[in-house]
Amino acid sequence: MNAARIETRSAVFDKLGPVVDGFHVCGVPWSPVYLLDGERPVLFEAGFACMWRIADQMIRSTLAGRTPRILFLTHVHWDHCGGAGYFRRSFPELHVAASKRAGQIMKRPNAVALMADLNREVIPRVALVDGVDASRLSEESFLPFEVDMSVEDGQTVELGADLTVRVLATPGHTRDHVSYYIPEKKILVATEASGCLDRAGHVITEFLVDYDAYLASLKRLAGLPVEVLCQGHHFVFVGASEVSAFFARSIREAESFKERVYELLDDEDGRVEQVVARIKAEEYDANPYVKQIEQAYLLNLRAQVTHLASRKRVKNKQ
Repeated sequence: MNAARIETRSAVFDKLGPVVDGFHVCGVPWSPVYLLDGERPVLFEAGFACMWRIADQMIRSTLAGRTPRILFLTHVHWDHCGGAGYFRRSFPELHVAASKRAGQIMKRPNAVALMADLNREVIPRVALVDGVDASRLSEESFLPFEVDMSVEDGQTVELGADLTVRVLATPGHTRDHVSYYIPEKKILVATEASGCLDRAGHVITEFLVDYDAYLASLKRLAGLPVEVLCQGHHFVFVGASEVSAFFARSIREAESFKERVYELLDDEDGRVEQVVARIKAEEYDANPYVKQIEQAYLLNLRAQVTHLASRKRVKNKQ
């Protein structure tokens, strides 16, 4: 398929199934698996461990006897790699691709244990999502896996005569984060590197380890010609105008979030936990929709506030 065949009408896609020709959302939209069909079908992301069977069935139905050859992971947070071990078991020829750093993380027992805990705890929440048949969710434990295909910035992976995946290092959310761009279809799988529009209508700023790197990655991605933008949860943006508008908003929200945290740090005399509690009340507690488990949210938010507190101290000394 060439780029000319992509539907360019602006839309926000929040369902399962085909988004554009040859590109599908599988599993659960809250934390989806993306399927790119072609001469060598591939997957992007692995979602929660509990929904791997749902995604697996959709993948098999779509590919009609063919099997995916590569599973590309943007990073190895529990909600993005949860089903990876099961997909490798289900599709023996599947190779898991991620950054070298991601492969190192998967060798850390404490990291794997945390992934297992969070994947187990999220099952009751996934069962509450509209359209999810709770009886089809797996209660199997997180299945550890190895990254057997390291990818790096600037690398191009050939998928067929006219289909490639370009790897872009996009650190900031995590140090191991990479995004994937399919230039022939103008599809970008950026997940958390693009920020995340949640179901309450808020754009969540997703840096955890480095605000400046996150903003630089966000601006780099915003400069690409993109017709389909896949964020990490809930929505896919379709159409150049929709994608452009989202990137512009995400950049603004990142800068606003930084300033809000700075303001609260001044109000709370630099006390991180008090700032975390106030941001949580504004963002998490006020969100009426099914949302990530509180432990995971607080881990992420505490990392953000701690990082910005350190960054603010450095800026004040300059």
